[in-house]
Amino acid sequence: MRCLNWVRLPPCKSQRKVRYTSLEFSPPKPVTVSEPLPNNPDGVDSSSIDTPKRGKSFWATCTSTFLTILLAEMGDKTQLATLLITAESHRPWIVFAGAATALIATSLIGVALGWWLARRVSPKVMDLAAAAMLMTVAVLLLWDIVGM
Repeated sequence: MRCLNWVRLPPCKSQRKVRYTSLEFSPPKPVTVSEPLPNNPDGVDSSSIDTPKRGKSFWATCTSTFLTILLAEMGDKTQLATLLITAESHRPWIVFAGAATALIATSLIGVALGWWLARRVSPKVMDLAAAAMLMTVAVLLLWDIVGM
């Protein structure tokens, strides 16, 4: 009798095999990960599927992101604008709250767009697109300098 529903069991402590059992009352058949899954009609090895790796720890990623953004944002237009608004309004905490909210909103948009692109575009294409955009900006800046 063929069973269509399979349940994945955790591996035994003494074995490095993944076990599957059907919802029937037949004994489970041990299956290694390199074998096709019982309910996989294509026979594709699930271990060969590319999954994103979690290379860095939480703190390493958080620290590198913080330092990169901190150094990139030092002295930029946003910082100068908040400096001038604070000097005019004499209300630093309100300006801080507004600027922080705006930075969080723009960061959220960037993270959401990056997450969306990472799921649809390969890293090589992303690198090539970023290089093309940076080269375009560099050429436009040079054109502007030469044209003056």
